[in-house]
Amino acid sequence: MRYALLGPLLVTDDRGTPHVLSAPKMELTLATLLLAAGRVTTKEQLIAELWSGEPPRRASAAVHVYLSQLRKFLAAAGDHEGRAIVTKPSGYLLRLDGAGYDVHDFQAHMRTGREHQHAGRHEAALDSFESALLLVRGPVLDGSAEAPGLSAFATWVEEERLDCLELSVEARTALGRHREVVSLLTGLIAQYPLRESFYRQLMLVLYRSERQAEALRVFHSAQRVLRSELGLEPCRSLRRLHQAILTSDQVLDLPLAG
Repeated sequence: MRYALLGPLLVTDDRGTPHVLSAPKMELTLATLLLAAGRVTTKEQLIAELWSGEPPRRASAAVHVYLSQLRKFLAAAGDHEGRAIVTKPSGYLLRLDGAGYDVHDFQAHMRTGREHQHAGRHEAALDSFESALLLVRGPVLDGSAEAPGLSAFATWVEEERLDCLELSVEARTALGRHREVVSLLTGLIAQYPLRESFYRQLMLVLYRSERQAEALRVFHSAQRVLRSELGLEPCRSLRRLHQAILTSDQVLDLPLAG
């Protein structure tokens, strides 16, 4: 079996057949248990996630029904012995027991990628970051994660994805794939105009590609956007980079730090 929570919730059996929950409350229940895989989730935590602080009178009974239905669902997906969801005195525990889980795989790829990047193995680092990015199939639960814990998790996933994109850009830059990086960053800035790190990366790549004037224009574009949207000036690191480009500081000729 394999669980996938980095996007629409999927459970895949050993034959690769996907199993999808159609009932939103059951989907929320499984997603909440997955977030705490290997740890106990109390009934109170489940109720808080399922009804966001406004539970119905028979919330506890409803939780029992959802868990019973989930056990049947997981049995059809490969948990034939009914070992995945365990009832504990303090709540419920989802055991992976060798099942795959895309969140754990994403974190493993990120760790490996950072290790490769730190050691200067940029091709291997890029492979790891690309593998991590492929696991993110879209917004968590199709963007319908309004429960407190799942909403926080969805925010974490998006931030980790953007960090992964930044790291993949750094790996590509270290490999000299400047033209590819310029195109990628231009698209990312259009999509995330308030993320200053993408401006920084684009300015560096343009400067190292002997496109100093374009690098300076990127700074002024960032300045206009930040002033207009937030009433702020670019961050200190972006201002320092702008000054370094103006003076052709030799430190900019060093490889981009991983």
